[in-house]
Amino acid sequence: MKVTEHFKNAQDTLFSFEILPPLKGQTLKGLFDHIEPLMEFKPPFIDVTYHREEYVYKKRENGLLEKRSIRKRPGTVGICAAIQNHFNVDTVPHLICGGFSKEETENALIDMNFLGIDNVLALRGDCVKSETRFVPEPDGHHYASELVAQIAGMNRGRYLDEEQADCCNTDFCIGVAGYPEKHFEAPNAKADLRWLKKKVDLGAEYIVTQMFFDNKKYFDFVASCREAGITVPIIPGLKPITTKTQLNLLPSLFHLEIPDDLASALENCKDNLEASQLGVEWAVQQSKELMQAGVPCLHFYSMGKSDAVRRIAEQLF
Repeated sequence: MKVTEHFKNAQDTLFSFEILPPLKGQTLKGLFDHIEPLMEFKPPFIDVTYHREEYVYKKRENGLLEKRSIRKRPGTVGICAAIQNHFNVDTVPHLICGGFSKEETENALIDMNFLGIDNVLALRGDCVKSETRFVPEPDGHHYASELVAQIAGMNRGRYLDEEQADCCNTDFCIGVAGYPEKHFEAPNAKADLRWLKKKVDLGAEYIVTQMFFDNKKYFDFVASCREAGITVPIIPGLKPITTKTQLNLLPSLFHLEIPDDLASALENCKDNLEASQLGVEWAVQQSKELMQAGVPCLHFYSMGKSDAVRRIAEQLF
């Protein structure tokens, strides 16, 4: 079922979460053990992120350097299929521009369609660690809007190979990312909003926000979207803080602000146990206010650990 259909059928705020593909060498059972404690709260869908391959340079005998790719995690599409089969729940694979040509993107979407995956979150993705800016693959997409356009085109039967045209339309529900505190590469909030509207105009049907810790930023973002003519559902993305180091780590990684009240309280925590409890309490209060405002879904970034998200869900659902 499509994510948007879940929203239409729901009478109350839904609960969903996002997982990371496990590192190579870990087992499918370990992944299921992480998901199992959260299934009690009946998530209608689970997001699975995509992590592009990284590169290392090995020195050859002749002194030259050889670029080699390293894949640290199993494939997102296979994980989504396994989750759907095991838990009978919809999944949302993340599909990124980085590391994919248009043909590879089409092949991934053909696989998703074959496996009965109805949803996809279209993202540009980050640059690899060895690059200072995002560099697309040869014949790949530069922007998430271009990726949305390709997916929407396949929904209309438009394939790269003209001989396949109109023979097998896909029917993906397309989600995209939104940034209440703007994307760090955007020159300003208005420009960021224009780019978001372009993705919606091209076929995106819902928006999931970057994590935030001040609900006012989310409410202001939604108001700005509505003023700009963006009418699709906007899902708040939430992450409970679980360690003291995240006070500085999260702002640097995700280009967001920690409210002063939360920052001061974290600084005064004696250890990570106290920090985690504080993070859960803060997320619960955020969630209650968002639910009162009638958001269609609360989407939690679990970062591969279910304990804190479960403690929040126990108080909400």
